[in-house]
Amino acid sequence: MAGVYISWPFCAQKCTYCNFASGVFPRELEVSYAERLGLELEGSDWPFAPETVYWGGGTPSQMDELVLGRLMSMIPGKPWVEATMEAAPGTFSVERIAAWRMAGINRVSLGVQSFVDAELRKTGRKHTAAVVAADVANLRAGGIDDFNVDLIAGLAGQTPESWEVSLDAALALDPPHVSVYMLEVDEDSRLGLEILNNGGRYGARDIPDDGAIAEMYERAVERLAEAGIQRYEISNFARPGRKSRHNLKYWRLKPYLGFGADAHSFAGGERWQNVELAGDYVAAGTVRALSTAANAAEERFFVGLRLSEGIRPTAEEWELHRIVIDRFVQDGLLERDDSRLWLTARGILLSNDIFQEFLTV
Repeated sequence: MAGVYISWPFCAQKCTYCNFASGVFPRELEVSYAERLGLELEGSDWPFAPETVYWGGGTPSQMDELVLGRLMSMIPGKPWVEATMEAAPGTFSVERIAAWRMAGINRVSLGVQSFVDAELRKTGRKHTAAVVAADVANLRAGGIDDFNVDLIAGLAGQTPESWEVSLDAALALDPPHVSVYMLEVDEDSRLGLEILNNGGRYGARDIPDDGAIAEMYERAVERLAEAGIQRYEISNFARPGRKSRHNLKYWRLKPYLGFGADAHSFAGGERWQNVELAGDYVAAGTVRALSTAANAAEERFFVGLRLSEGIRPTAEEWELHRIVIDRFVQDGLLERDDSRLWLTARGILLSNDIFQEFLTV
């Protein structure tokens, strides 16, 4: 199953935890960006007819409906098996949902992050739990019942009690899919940089410690499983038949093309990415910034082990990684049978360290 990812890096405000190449830009740049994006789509050789489309951001749910329709018409394969729109709660109307449907969108990923107002204010988000509930009701009434709810464990001021509030509210929506991310601390976000510099802005001193974040994540795994929403990837949980078909291709090493600023592609044994910043993307003579040969031997372990189903190494891979695998199995971080290898519940919490071992063999 091949797919298309399209980057729309424009936001009404920049969330404190966000480490993507997105932000608040002049309206003129947004217009120029849409034109450049159209040229990139028109100029694609289309080595395959995509079965999935994914609009990421940024906040693509705020883009003009006519622009969306025009750009979607340039992508072959309609009607797609799955076409997802990332959306910030409170940024779309009943009329916009209808326009999405007309363009081919049949799935929406809601960036909720928390249902607790005090936690949301520290992130820069402006929605409330009531806004999210209204959005979900409108999506269902508008014919889009396939949606995802994003949550973040580790926000400033978050406690086990407030985490239960968010889990209760999320489950009350009866979602087919939930994503749970543990807060990332790096210099590419304002909050992460503040934490690394021992600052106090954005609630940096109120971030739960790693142990508390891990416990919140594990509590989410438990609560979601009780509701019939099973983990199928480290951060993703779904009811039967409701996994994200587009995102699965990343972890199963299926081909996809990326369009727009900072978009990544994988096809024909090669990986490449576009220039990172929206302004540079518009101005660049060529949008491709970096291209490398894919390393399937490493990538199968790095991305495939994210899935609960794990991977099926070849005989050569079992032997190549035998010492590392045996050590992690003995330490209770990996499990295996005659043909398959997968992370344990404890291994998931230490997954980045495990993946690194396979990259350095």
